[in-house]
Amino acid sequence: MTHQSATPEADGGLTPFEFRQTLGRFASGVTIVTTLDGQQRRGMTASAFVSVSLAPPLILVSVDHRAHMHEVLGRPETTRFGVNLLSSTQRHLSDHFAGRPGPEENVPWFEHEGLPLIGGCIAQLVCRKHEVIVAGDHTLYLGFVEYARYTDDDPLVYFRGQYHELG
Repeated sequence: MTHQSATPEADGGLTPFEFRQTLGRFASGVTIVTTLDGQQRRGMTASAFVSVSLAPPLILVSVDHRAHMHEVLGRPETTRFGVNLLSSTQRHLSDHFAGRPGPEENVPWFEHEGLPLIGGCIAQLVCRKHEVIVAGDHTLYLGFVEYARYTDDDPLVYFRGQYHELG
């Protein structure tokens, strides 16, 4: 069945509901963006993550203005952040960092040069904040990748509002 937007917004754009429904058809990996807030480790689930450039190595994460992580990443003293690509066994961490109610999580934190990262992920990136772009109700944080590590485990995939596994 094909759905079409019947009532675009007055300025010609889609309604937020239609936009979310449409883009929910794009399968994506699930990440947790991490950084320090003073001495506190902070994390936020994000599926709006993309590779931007190979040379130089740049990535982009999109953060809602309402998210606490938006405030933390926007501070001038926050110069680095991590991106942790979740494995198929880490749904619980995605839920935890998205603020969904559940049991208290024992997060497998570790540090790389003072930056908090999450163990058990299929990959971790350490990024230096490269550029900040305000875009509608989100801010785009471009990160210059300074360090990366990865495994060959299966990723956690998000599609139409639900988690999925490959295979």
